[in-house]
Amino acid sequence: MQAIVAFFILAALYAVGDFVGTRTKAWIPSVFVVACLFLVGYWTFFPENIVALAGMGAPLGGMLAILFCITHMGTIISVKELMGQWKIIVITLVGLTGMILFCLLICIPLVGKDYVIAGLPPLSGGIVAAVMVQQAAALKGLETASVLAICMYVIQGFAGYPLTAILLKKEGKKLLKAYRDGSAAAVQSVNVEGNNGKLATEEKPRKKLIPAVPDKYNSTAVILAKLSSVGVLSYLIQTWSGGVLNIAVVALVLSIIATELGYLDKDSLHKAGSFGFLMFVLMIFVFSGLAKATPAMLGSIVLPLVTIILVGVTGMSIFALIAGKILHISPYMAVSTSLTSLYGFPPNYVLTEEAAKALAETPEEKQYLMDAMLPQMIVGGFVTVTITSVIVAGIFINLL
Repeated sequence: MQAIVAFFILAALYAVGDFVGTRTKAWIPSVFVVACLFLVGYWTFFPENIVALAGMGAPLGGMLAILFCITHMGTIISVKELMGQWKIIVITLVGLTGMILFCLLICIPLVGKDYVIAGLPPLSGGIVAAVMVQQAAALKGLETASVLAICMYVIQGFAGYPLTAILLKKEGKKLLKAYRDGSAAAVQSVNVEGNNGKLATEEKPRKKLIPAVPDKYNSTAVILAKLSSVGVLSYLIQTWSGGVLNIAVVALVLSIIATELGYLDKDSLHKAGSFGFLMFVLMIFVFSGLAKATPAMLGSIVLPLVTIILVGVTGMSIFALIAGKILHISPYMAVSTSLTSLYGFPPNYVLTEEAAKALAETPEEKQYLMDAMLPQMIVGGFVTVTITSVIVAGIFINLL
């Protein structure tokens, strides 16, 4: 009974977030609302292990959901699409460089070296970077810096969600104006069905090395087995490399190759009917990190936390705008794609879909917006959270 009660509470909170996001036409993003509700819940009546009680803790909500979703992303972005997004890759890397430089030059005199070194890797990416820094700081007796690393991971999205929502809506309005007056540039098609956007470029059917499994045999279990087999291989490669190669990065690369060869189905999780549930589980697990953000903990580090976020985001935005100007990328998209470092996947997907849904008046308009914005947001998240933040953390923990 505890499990079903916990699951109901979490599902209800998530539903409230979805409702508010839709009702406000994404001006208040659902992920921001859910994060606030979780924070209030943990500060009042939530048991700290409510996510585990609901059955969505590790490993399902952790590595399993992450691997399934990352492997799925490899089935919905073609090699051609990745090559076509090289400008976004450059912009996000330049943006991260700006964040690091501004924090090193401005924040160290203001809040101290240890706070900056502990806060920057989580600010540049995801939970892996945060845990790496947190453990390194704790081992060196820097308890407050250790707490700041986790809190930075927990809180950084509060700056990223609303700012990205505003920028994506501005970009969407500009795109729709061009679309409606007939002056819009052609974009590669992204399939969108119902309420679930799919980043799958429409390419001419071609024969692949591995024949497709006939539809009557290609059940949900078969698709999930194929996806998980790529995860197993990724784990083995990470083990063989002694941890040098990150399992998530390996899974992404292998899933792209496997899809090109024909082993994995295009848009696998949607085809298996599992995408929505796994996305829900993964997001709930991400929000479980708020259990560590107690009022007392936040109060002790609020000033350095806010300072690092404000200075870091400012530096990132300035550098991203300059890079976007040079590469002829919209300033809204240049900053938005760089901001994916504050939350990564799946919030980058959710924020883009909410903006498209809020602005579009027809399914065709929504599809056009998804075509134009989603590939850039997804690639930005991959570059910042999945890859770069781990590298930054590996360098910075030696500076503590």
